Amino acid sequence: MSIGTPNRVLSQQQLAELAKYDTPTICNAIELFDVRPRNAGYMDQRIQCCFEHFPPMVGYATTATFGSDAPADGPSTYDRLNEQIETLAQLQAPPVMVFQDLDDPPVAATFGEVMCATYQAFGAVGIVTSGGGRDLDQVEALKFPAFIGSTLCAHAYTQIRAIDVAVRVGGMTVRPGDLLHGDRNGITTIPNEIASEVAEAAAGLVAAEGSVLNYLKQGSCTPSGYRQAMEESKRQMNNLAVRYRLKR
Repeated sequence: MSIGTPNRVLSQQQLAELAKYDTPTICNAIELFDVRPRNAGYMDQRIQCCFEHFPPMVGYATTATFGSDAPADGPSTYDRLNEQIETLAQLQAPPVMVFQDLDDPPVAATFGEVMCATYQAFGAVGIVTSGGGRDLDQVEALKFPAFIGSTLCAHAYTQIRAIDVAVRVGGMTVRPGDLLHGDRNGITTIPNEIASEVAEAAAGLVAAEGSVLNYLKQGSCTPSGYRQAMEESKRQMNNLAVRYRLKR
């Protein structure tokens, strides 16, 4: 894969298991391992989901920087796009295209229909940019997840500037090979050292939360009954946290 990719990527089955859960549940599951601060590892409100009804996007970051405010003084966008495609064609895991727009504010769209169709044809499972997107109806028809900072109708002097570098998107640094999980709630990284265990942890969390939700659904709730359900949920979550932290 590209620079920074972990030596051992998850299998398609493992990635599919992660995609069964929404991104907030994945974030909660990561907290069980206590491997990073709780206020780190996810993008902020500047990055918005274009197609809220799509299922979660799960894949490994392939990164680039972008600009469009002046004519290119180096390789053209098409040259750099060809470089990206050559890389994608060699990958053994599904990539997510991640762009940092270097213009402030963004001048033009990072992507449109043709770029997204190209990436998808070579195995990409989504695109994220701190800049803008366009052709959203056509990209939606491709069923290609997209996350953007804005919507912009023109491409101006589109330039892919650098490939396979650390980028800053939505207040979060993304490195080539980072595992990303995103849906209508936002985007988080999944630390590679715990990635193979996160889906299992998410299933345990759903079961723990069920202690409260099932109680509330039955009707005729009382404060004491609610307290008991919450205590049972907390007990299960504490057990999960102990279990996964002991493995570290």
